[in-house]
Parts: sequence; structure tokens; C-alpha cells
Amino acid sequence: MAKLRVVGIGPGDYEEMTVKAVNALNACDVIVGYTVYVDLVKAHFPGKEFFTTPMRREADRCRLALDMAREGKDVAMICSGDAGIYGMAGLIYELRGEDASVEVEVIGGLTAATSGGCRLGAPLTHDFAVISLSDLLTPWETIEKRLDCAAAGNFSIALYNPRSHKRTDYLQKACDIVLRHQSPETVCGVVRNIGREGEETRVMTLAALRDYEADMFTTVFIGNSFTRVVDGRMVTPRGYRDV
Repeated sequence: MAKLRVVGIGPGDYEEMTVKAVNALNACDVIVGYTVYVDLVKAHFPGKEFFTTPMRREADRCRLALDMAREGKDVAMICSGDAGIYGMAGLIYELRGEDASVEVEVIGGLTAATSGGCRLGAPLTHDFAVISLSDLLTPWETIEKRLDCAAAGNFSIALYNPRSHKRTDYLQKACDIVLRHQSPETVCGVVRNIGREGEETRVMTLAALRDYEADMFTTVFIGNSFTRVVDGRMVTPRGYRDV
């Protein structure tokens, strides 16, 4: 039976890929992915065939991977972070449908919430929400409602896709929504280029985050009302000390 592995490669650093992901890429014939992600792994897996598509060609990329699997090739579709968190795993299953001729295996990886969180300290020790600010596939009204509910519920929040060339003020809008429920002094943090050249981290208040100029390579962390700065690190207690 043809097999297609959907592989989460983590944030970009080879050392942060899981052993299972590395083994899957070593075993496959073909690696398919978004151009930026293929460039991250190409040097570590010589001798493979590589196929790429640009951003917003996700469906074409997944169809290509499925077609090559049906031809009998051992194919790996790579995704940044985790394959099932804003990755291609869901779309692969949707496009394959009930076609039993292709077996799909999803191989997890470190998503930006976890790989970025450890750079800042421990911002997600308690319950948290992960929300993308990209409105390409989700209406802004829905994003706003999710932000409002997460802030009202006193969740820590990890924000993906906080800014693009067209969405220059979305992080500011998101902060304004959170400020309906949280103090301007709420501890927040940002990480740019997680696991890649030029990695940067910064801890700041929610008020300062509102004016921060993030980019598409930034992951944003908004603490809850218990989040504190400990030795320069962003820490959200769970309450273990009080047990």
C-alpha cells in the first residue's frame, strides 16, 4: 500500500526535530513542502527528491504528495512546527477522503507555542489558548470572539501570525481586545525566528506589546493574571507551591 507521512519538522533547527521525524525523512524517497521549509531541511537529507510550492498553494502541494504516493513513491510532506497544528495533516486527510489506496501517517513536531515558550521561560505552565491572527481562512469577527473568550477566561495566550504586509495593525487590535479583561501590566513576551538564525526574545508588558512591531516570523505570548517575571523569565505558575 502507498504511504504518505505528514511530518512536523519543528521550528527549523535540526536538533529540535524528533527522532521519529528524522527517521521518516531518512526513509522516504521524496520530500514535499513549502519552499522555506524545504530549504531548512535540504542540507540534512541529501539524495532525496524535493518538490515545493509557494505560500497559498497548499492544496496543490497536498495533491502532488498524494499523487506521488499513489505512484508508489515513499513520500514525506513536511510542515513547520507540528503537522496537525496549522499544518497540512488535516488537508491531506480531506483530499484523500475515503481512498484507502494511500495510508497516511502523521508525525508530530514541536509547535511554536512550545518551542518559543521555552525560550521565554515557562509562560504556558497552566491552561492556555493558541490563536492565529491570520484572517485569510478565518473571519476577523471569529478571531476577535476567540480572543475575547480566552482573555475573559484568564487563559495564557500564544498568538501565531501576528502581522503581515496587509495586516499591520492586527496585533494592536488583539491587545486592545485582551485589555478589556487584563491589566496593561500583564506580562507578555515575543520570540522571533525560533530555532533559526537571528533568534530574538523579549519580555514586556501588555501595554508595551500593543506598540511592538512584530513580523510574520514572530510568536507572541500573553500571560494570564498570575504570570510573573522571574529572573528575567516569563513564568505562569500552576499552583504547585500551594499544594
